Parts: sequence; structure tokens; C-alpha cells
Amino acid sequence: MFFVTTRYEVVQMKKLIVAFLKDEEGLTMVEYAIAGALISAAAVLAFTNLGTAVTAKITALTAAVNT
Repeated sequence: MFFVTTRYEVVQMKKLIVAFLKDEEGLTMVEYAIAGALISAAAVLAFTNLGTAVTAKITALTAAVNT
């Protein structure tokens, strides 16, 4: 187990935590890839749902015209 035993260690730990919280480094390549995949999946889902809705409307219109 890790125990902080001296004032110096407490100060160093505080500095490390503050530096970590202030780190504003940009997205890494992996994060960009994940974000791109999520956006692509959302677009595919949206267009699939749109296609299904359009198909249903066209089918309903065709049925109405044929009756």
C-alpha cells in the first residue's frame, strides 16, 4: 500500500494532481478514431431509419393509388 509520510511527498503529490487536472492536451489519434466511428454509426442509423420511413410512405402511396 502507498502511504504519504513526509510534507515533501504531500507537496509533490499535490503538484502532480494539479498538473494532471490542468492538462488540456488535445485528442489523441485513438480518440479521434473512436469519435469518427461513433459519428459514422450515428449517420448510418439515421439514414437507415430515414430509408425505412421513406419506403413505408412510398408503399402507402402506392397502395392508395392502386385502390
